[in-house]
Amino acid sequence: MTPPARMRAAIITRPGGPDVLEVQERPTPVPSDNELLIRVHASALNRADLLQREGHYPAPPGAPADIPGLEFAGEVAALGKAVTSWREGDRVFGVVGGGGNAEYLVADAQTVARVPSALSWTDAAAIPEAFITAHDALVTQAGVRAGESVLIHAVGSGVGLASVQLARAWRATPYGTARTASKIEKAREFGLADGIVVGDDTMVIVPAVERWTTGKGIDVTLDLVAGAYVPAEIQAAAKRGRIMFIGTVAGRTATVPIGMILGKRLTLRGTVLRARSIDEKREVTAAFARDVVPLFESGVLGPTVDRVFPLVEIAAAHERLASNETFGKVVIDHG
Repeated sequence: MTPPARMRAAIITRPGGPDVLEVQERPTPVPSDNELLIRVHASALNRADLLQREGHYPAPPGAPADIPGLEFAGEVAALGKAVTSWREGDRVFGVVGGGGNAEYLVADAQTVARVPSALSWTDAAAIPEAFITAHDALVTQAGVRAGESVLIHAVGSGVGLASVQLARAWRATPYGTARTASKIEKAREFGLADGIVVGDDTMVIVPAVERWTTGKGIDVTLDLVAGAYVPAEIQAAAKRGRIMFIGTVAGRTATVPIGMILGKRLTLRGTVLRARSIDEKREVTAAFARDVVPLFESGVLGPTVDRVFPLVEIAAAHERLASNETFGKVVIDHG
């Protein structure tokens, strides 16, 4: 089937709130030699999309400047001249620098993975960013080991819930924090061992960790919030603990106890996917396809969808994500 010359896409018409989003027609992109043209059936939202819409997080070079969307699920519609690893009609999903909230997008052929046959399009779209981020941070970078403890902030988020499942799959014990008790209780269904509600006093984390670990401390922390959480998680860390910074929704700065970092010989490391080189993105996608996708095929892992919106209701989807009431991923159904 020949792709249409034009497609529908969610467009950021100017920096601002959800009302600046409009569904408009744009030219269908054309794949380069090493790219795929993908008919997107579903995509999902991330905090980066909200920041981009507000004018605080511009798209990287090569990505559409005004079409948000970092993850997608769809079928291959056309192949670049040099692509031999995929066929038209193959079901694929992955992460892109932008342009996911459109009927078509182009992606490097080595930065997509095959969608397990049992997954629906909307379920598949809820997976790539959350599980690639969580696997890369927890397994590849932090090197989590069987028997270790893992603390996950914002445990009810897409990345948080993916991290809980991956920790269990790697035989570690996941603990979590959230702003509401209901998110902690729901996360238990995905394997969360225990958790606490954190309000203005983030230091409540420290006695909770002492209780959970009988005083040893947390081996790996996945920090999706930062800000005032950082001093508490450093105090709660075990000797030679690893702290991975993934998000900054609670603040981009923190005062940290350097002496404690030195004394415990901690590793503090930041991570981001969007700004990585194409070779690095190929590597994380290959690791995801090798280590994580088979666990969806076997039923060990599963996506978590908070709510599904049609593409024409992209503004309402942004409002839902910004409400902080979500549990799992906000997904866009492209029809």
